[in-house]
Amino acid sequence: MGWREVSAMSQRREFIELALQEGANMSELCRRFGISRKTGYKFLNRYRSEGLSGLSDRCRRPLRCPTATDPKTEQMILHLRDRHSSWGGRKLRRYLEQRGHNVLPSPSTFTAILKRNGYVVPEEARRHRAWQRFEAEQANDLWQMDFKGHFPIKEGRCHPLTILDDHSRYAVCIAACSDEQRETVTEHLKRVFRTYGLPWAMLVDNGPPWGYASYSPYTKLSVWLLRLDIKVIFSRPAHPQTLGKDERFHRTLKAEVLGSCENTSITHCQRQFDSWRTVYNHERPHEALDMHVPATRFQLSTRPFSEKLPHIEYGPDDHVRKVQDGGKISFKNKEHQVSRAFKGQPVAIRPTQQDGKFHIYFLNHVIGHIDIR
Repeated sequence: MGWREVSAMSQRREFIELALQEGANMSELCRRFGISRKTGYKFLNRYRSEGLSGLSDRCRRPLRCPTATDPKTEQMILHLRDRHSSWGGRKLRRYLEQRGHNVLPSPSTFTAILKRNGYVVPEEARRHRAWQRFEAEQANDLWQMDFKGHFPIKEGRCHPLTILDDHSRYAVCIAACSDEQRETVTEHLKRVFRTYGLPWAMLVDNGPPWGYASYSPYTKLSVWLLRLDIKVIFSRPAHPQTLGKDERFHRTLKAEVLGSCENTSITHCQRQFDSWRTVYNHERPHEALDMHVPATRFQLSTRPFSEKLPHIEYGPDDHVRKVQDGGKISFKNKEHQVSRAFKGQPVAIRPTQQDGKFHIYFLNHVIGHIDIR
């Protein structure tokens, strides 16, 4: 037992007054108050040396904690967090570790330092827990492409175009665009393809300039990608989570960069994007990559970009048709809708294993079906 929680100070004072009486039995007195003789003598000695103040509870915190983080290390952590405001404890520790800082506290201590200094709000942190998503097996198997909305600048609006490798999370492009037109996207894609080569597939949403979900997913831009033998995969309508990695990338981009770009010039925006892309690809540890940086998992594509589109050829057994006005072709004495985006392009019709059903191919890609039953 010990001092009762209620009025502990008054109990201790009463105990001392009784203990100081002539002929007081210390053992019996301690038993009556429910404390040990050691505790009784401790408070008696405190009273004799300090008076009534010696009866107060004392802080049990040690004067020195040998495991406490060195103040210089703590300041280094906070300074790095000021530079990268959206990084958590694990990223910060990994970043310093990669740069030769071998004696560092644990990731949980990093997080505790951030919390103690008001850098982390627990309720906000819980909102951003990572989801487990599908991942392409190798770099350049799949790229994700999308616009990150727009924001005001001096010349009008800036529309950030982002392209992310699905396997490595490597950002091959963050372009400050003045619009979201096909010509603008095409020029940036050509630049990216010249540098990194061609991916095998690209995941895009259903809106322009890559698709028209209302009647056909294809546009002139997606047809051009197919001509380069890049499979175009459209996300499910009204399901932005299909482009989950790029959506998550956009959230990081907004948190760390976009705020410093509003109401500036398009040139300033591009400089900021280029600088941050280097940090993101080569310095910022990534949770989904076991705290490695995207550059460690990315490599150039072995498929070079050709400025001249290849000639379209089909097999001798294919039924070849040229897409006419309105995106239609004629087969078996009937008109069949393909897509206006393929106007003037040759397509191939091949039978399936089901009688009366055919696939419509553009190069190696199925773009439609015909059922004549």
